[in-house]
Amino acid sequence: MDLLNTLVDKGLRRETPTREEALAVLATSDDDLLDVVAAAGKVRRHWFGRRVKLNYLVNLKSGLCPEDCSYCSQRLGSTAGILKYTWLKPDQASEAAAAGLAGGAKRVCLVASGRGPTDRDVDRVSDTIKAIKDRHEDVEVCACLGLLSDGQAERLRAAGADAYNHNLNTSEATYGDITTTHTYADRVDTVHKAHAAGLSACSGLIAGMGERDEDLVDVVFALRELDPDSVPVNFLIPFEGTPLAKEWNLTPQRCLRILAMVRFVCPDVEVRIAGGREVHLRSLQPLALHLANSIFLGDYLTSEGQAGKADLEMIADAGFEVEGADEVTLPEHRAAAGGGGCGSDAQKAGCGSHAGGGVCGTSEASAPAEPRTDLVAVRRRGAGTDLAPNA
Repeated sequence: MDLLNTLVDKGLRRETPTREEALAVLATSDDDLLDVVAAAGKVRRHWFGRRVKLNYLVNLKSGLCPEDCSYCSQRLGSTAGILKYTWLKPDQASEAAAAGLAGGAKRVCLVASGRGPTDRDVDRVSDTIKAIKDRHEDVEVCACLGLLSDGQAERLRAAGADAYNHNLNTSEATYGDITTTHTYADRVDTVHKAHAAGLSACSGLIAGMGERDEDLVDVVFALRELDPDSVPVNFLIPFEGTPLAKEWNLTPQRCLRILAMVRFVCPDVEVRIAGGREVHLRSLQPLALHLANSIFLGDYLTSEGQAGKADLEMIADAGFEVEGADEVTLPEHRAAAGGGGCGSDAQKAGCGSHAGGGVCGTSEASAPAEPRTDLVAVRRRGAGTDLAPNA
């Protein structure tokens, strides 16, 4: 297929595809799916080999968020039966992180619900970062605390944070449809603040919220312009008790096309399969490793993932290998660019679509199956509970 040959050539040269090419990937037929995966896999292997970076989430504060993000089980007005607890103490968070690190995780992501941190919250998280790094000197720590105020990114970097996550989630044109308590521009501003402070920027999207192909392409091109080091791709987990509970729009094939499109647009960036992979990719998860070079190990913030042991077995069975703590995640040109490549020496120092014109959703592509609500499990273990984590 000429489209895929063109996209591979561009990916190996770090050249941006056209919007039309990105849309064409999303519109490919199921008959062409393995060709799409193979093509994007060439780009993935060129820049990242067969390494898979493992990340581990620690939810420092769960629920009771004043924001109204429609996709979130922790949102204002959510009736989802999730765990609700206030800030974990530094030693509790460090203990939780240790479980993921023991399973092979290289990065710990410290997440807290809320609009954004107060200065006291930044102090809390700074103490937590110190507690984790006192026990695990080489671990990467990424903070995800919401919208940042002036000076807070710098304080997190001084405390030892390596990265900051703040997702764009969806296109600017549709952002107001999913959230009204802050703006798309607010999110972009926080990513800029992280960059300016020398933190490695992490910013991604959520697919499956009823968006159009054009919206997915818009947000991925916006992410390319922001130039984060890592791009997490979340697939909506339709929690009962949230406005998007009935949005079951994804098939495993659609998820693979989305990941392939992200890889083609962001060829040399850490693409991470994040929330919802077990729910929507299901038995096709191993194929996604040919597209993404990073996953979360074990459970998520408010939902349960597959067992960490199963993740490790899946990686090995698919012919991939877990990235070691001493390996540099990003390609040399990104790690040396001063932007804080994940695992680079600079960062450790504190830097932080159908080819023939078919349309997605035609008879050539899979239609979403019946909702699999049985696959959505509220997290009842790990941080904030008395039960061991699933790591």
